[in-house]
Amino acid sequence: MASPSFIFSILLLQLLFASLPSHHILTSAADGSWQLLQKSIGISAMHMQLLRNDRVIMFDRTDFGPSNLSLPNGKCRNDQTDTALQVDCTAHSVEYDVFANKFRALTVQTDVWCSSGAIMPDGNLFQTGGFNDGERRVRVFSPCRTCDWNEIPNGLTAKRWYASNHILPDGRQIIVGGRGQFNYEFIPKNIVANKINLPFLSETNDKGIENNLYPFVFLNVDGNLFIFANNRAILFDYVNNIVVKKYPMIPGGEPRSYPSTGSAVLLPLKNLKASAIEAEVLVCGGAPKGSYLQSLKGTFLATLDTCARIKITDSNPKWVMETMPLARVMGDMILLPNGNVLLINGAGSGTAGWEQGRDPVMSPVLYRPDNDISSRFEVQNPTTIPRMYHSTAALLRDGRVLVGGSNPHAFYNFTGVLFPTELSLEAFSPAYLDAKFDNLRPTIIAPKSMSGIRYRKKYTIQVAINSDKVDESSVSVTMFAPAFNTHSFSMNQRLLVLGNDKLTAVGNSTYNVEATTPRSGNVAPSGFYLLFVVHQGIPSQGIWVKLR
Repeated sequence: MASPSFIFSILLLQLLFASLPSHHILTSAADGSWQLLQKSIGISAMHMQLLRNDRVIMFDRTDFGPSNLSLPNGKCRNDQTDTALQVDCTAHSVEYDVFANKFRALTVQTDVWCSSGAIMPDGNLFQTGGFNDGERRVRVFSPCRTCDWNEIPNGLTAKRWYASNHILPDGRQIIVGGRGQFNYEFIPKNIVANKINLPFLSETNDKGIENNLYPFVFLNVDGNLFIFANNRAILFDYVNNIVVKKYPMIPGGEPRSYPSTGSAVLLPLKNLKASAIEAEVLVCGGAPKGSYLQSLKGTFLATLDTCARIKITDSNPKWVMETMPLARVMGDMILLPNGNVLLINGAGSGTAGWEQGRDPVMSPVLYRPDNDISSRFEVQNPTTIPRMYHSTAALLRDGRVLVGGSNPHAFYNFTGVLFPTELSLEAFSPAYLDAKFDNLRPTIIAPKSMSGIRYRKKYTIQVAINSDKVDESSVSVTMFAPAFNTHSFSMNQRLLVLGNDKLTAVGNSTYNVEATTPRSGNVAPSGFYLLFVVHQGIPSQGIWVKLR
């Protein structure tokens, strides 16, 4: 008969494993590493955008009450409409210098809570909407060492809260939807009637829950917009206000938009010289029907473990379903320079909203879109910091992914809660940054930056690669459009695979790579991009280029 101590040990182990969520017990963890960059930047990074000077703009909301970062020189914000603190001498926005690993306080005058934005062709961040006195504001941030926010009152025609933005080929931004707004508009305004109805947004609105906020918006290669809300999508001609195509509902019909909060990416655009370029969208995770109302009652349903992929350029497109190794809601999907997708942040049960998520998913997952469907996902090494509601992520020029935020509370709350307000910044380094790949890693020698590149033109990039043998087929040039990231959606995110036209050895471990730029603004809108050279899946550090 077993001893009492042995039986007690077995029971203890059983209790321990029973307390762990089943999808958190991983048989193995693969690659990637984490680095804590800042224990606190003073605010919680709810919104995040990389600028062309390698600074990242972050902000949360002005009505959280005082943050942990004072405004400089005794500056204060006086706002009698603020619901938390009318006179606030603390910051709710910061500029983070990536390579110096330093940050400085910025001043927003009106509430930016749950707002949206995109980078304009000149490199300025145009950020739109928010809550309360911020709901019709346009805010502009220019990349410079001493710049701060400039606000434009009534820059929007409609109140925009939980809307999505996308840069257009003509240089304007389109702003789609928002709470109670079944319409879209443009900035800068250029027509009198700037609010245009979009019935699709009312058709996808679940009464009392919505599930169609922060719609997933992507510019298709034909110049039309792919707009996804709730569980279905349309191809939309915004010039003529016409629905060009209705896509089928995702199999199963589960909602994927806020507050069910899956995530989505336009997969890397390839074969850019083809007469007909293919475009695919991948939608992953979310919360099943009923999750939002159940979470309000204290019941946290398991999240979705499926992804749905569709070729939006097909004449008869169909969703193809895939199963993730980890179920996830409130996750972010980040395109990597080598064409893979990183799924990061989020929760394993519940939904988006105050205190409505549980079971943090600590391990990112890598998705390889070109692999066979049975071998696309790979679990990566976990973080130690839960990133729940109001978390963010962004790709940096050196190939790391910056991660911040997480505040599922209506104010800053650090004690006595399951998931305290998180003020830290981390970086996740994918496996391609491991030192063991240094001999494969290209280093761009020239140019150091390309102030202006034009459509349909061939350019030469000189690189050093210390590998013994470099095959032309193993080298590719990619261009990445940095995104405005908030609430699990990276607006305007885009990766273009230019490939290479010719690879020429020009010296000891030195090569010239010739590549041709995209053919039009429909494929790649004018603006600033990060250009990478990738060798055997290992990317160089990027350089900034301006496509025009």
